[in-house]
Amino acid sequence: MKQILLVEDDLTYSRIVKTFLEKNGYAVQTCIKVKDAQQIMSSNSFDLIIADFRLPDGTGMELLQWTKSKFPQTQVILITHYSDIRIAIKAMKLGAFEYITKPINPDELLATVKESLSVKENEAPKISSSPQKSTEPKVSKGSYVIGSSAEAEKLEKHIQLVAPTDLSVLVLGETGTGKEFVSRRIHELSTRKDGPFIAIDCGALPRELAGSELFGHVKGAFTGALEHKTGHFESANGGTIFLDEIGNLSYEVQIQLLRAIQERTIRKIGGNKEIQIDVRIIAATNDNLILQSGDGHFREDLYHRLNEFTLHAIPLRRRKEDLEDFSQQFLEESNARLNKSVSGFTPEVWEIFLAYDWPGNLRELRNIIKRAVLLTAGGLVEKDALPADLYEPSLQSSPSSMSGGASSMGNELPSPKDYKSKWIEQEKELIQKVLNDTKFNKSKTARILNMDRKTLYSKMEKYGLD
Repeated sequence: MKQILLVEDDLTYSRIVKTFLEKNGYAVQTCIKVKDAQQIMSSNSFDLIIADFRLPDGTGMELLQWTKSKFPQTQVILITHYSDIRIAIKAMKLGAFEYITKPINPDELLATVKESLSVKENEAPKISSSPQKSTEPKVSKGSYVIGSSAEAEKLEKHIQLVAPTDLSVLVLGETGTGKEFVSRRIHELSTRKDGPFIAIDCGALPRELAGSELFGHVKGAFTGALEHKTGHFESANGGTIFLDEIGNLSYEVQIQLLRAIQERTIRKIGGNKEIQIDVRIIAATNDNLILQSGDGHFREDLYHRLNEFTLHAIPLRRRKEDLEDFSQQFLEESNARLNKSVSGFTPEVWEIFLAYDWPGNLRELRNIIKRAVLLTAGGLVEKDALPADLYEPSLQSSPSSMSGGASSMGNELPSPKDYKSKWIEQEKELIQKVLNDTKFNKSKTARILNMDRKTLYSKMEKYGLD
């Protein structure tokens, strides 16, 4: 019997989910805090962790990162409100199998649980000489959708222009815009197409092991290095290496990376032998590396080495003409994955898709379509198969909902876009005021606003506050 740990502080919700899963043949243990979960997992073995994102002493993201560092083969599913969609997508990049949104649909939950455990069963066991986070590169291929909008055609033209060269490429874009797909497209159109394509999420690399993962190490280089290790750069020889979230690399690893680009050689951690490499580098980020270089967090010389050619992955809200192409692709993927035969979407669903802002971009669209296909019994996806947050104003973060007060159900409510535009306007004004008050001291501004500097840089770029 598969063992599941459910981490949920809403006791009523926890009891409902536990009972449902137990009726479907799973053994479920529950707790309400991150620390409780860590203690239980230290003395018990679990096949799957299901954790709410918001917990009394931390977040599901913290539990995810801890789990993946200690028990890399254990799958993690996050439960989140739809307002946390960006965080949920980030969690998937850090190793979460999937996220599901509240209110939980029982069929969706059961299908996701079965799929996560099925993937775990089919994975070959990995033998490691030392306990460390699983950082195997993502090598699964996916279909690239060019799109038919003017911006999509421009992006494809630039891809075809740079692909045959050996220039290093920097792919910029928001989370979920398909930066890895763009990079893989470059590789497949290049002279290196028959070589390996190794994709590394730098944000998921343990800080103390990033150098070893990228460049390898020799036996005895550090405690736990019980055998020689081939790094990702050496594995990518003759092909392309894709470094996602490049801004997360430590300053020390940036120096090693700069040397690898300049001299086309690497040296394993603890080694003294120079190893020749023939690798094309494509890097991606949603950070403003120029701002980071100005603050000393990213080397300016490395930025210029990586930025021999720049591509911009397009947010979905700016390529609505391509919605049909992407939706059809994701529909076919979902049908194959769930053994369904849904043929399309109703006109009402198309109206909702076109009106929605898609903050999670392509990842969000793919996830919503997969969920909708699961819930669709007929031939077309209908409105009821979509999360209500796509077409109804969310009151989850309103003052009345947080205080338990009654909402004005009889009054006409503003649209989700109205709420969002007001929030954006207020946030921009607040950041501008604090920047002015601190004479544009970004570190001090970030502390006052209680956000990390990367978030501040991103928002400054978004609102044009440079």
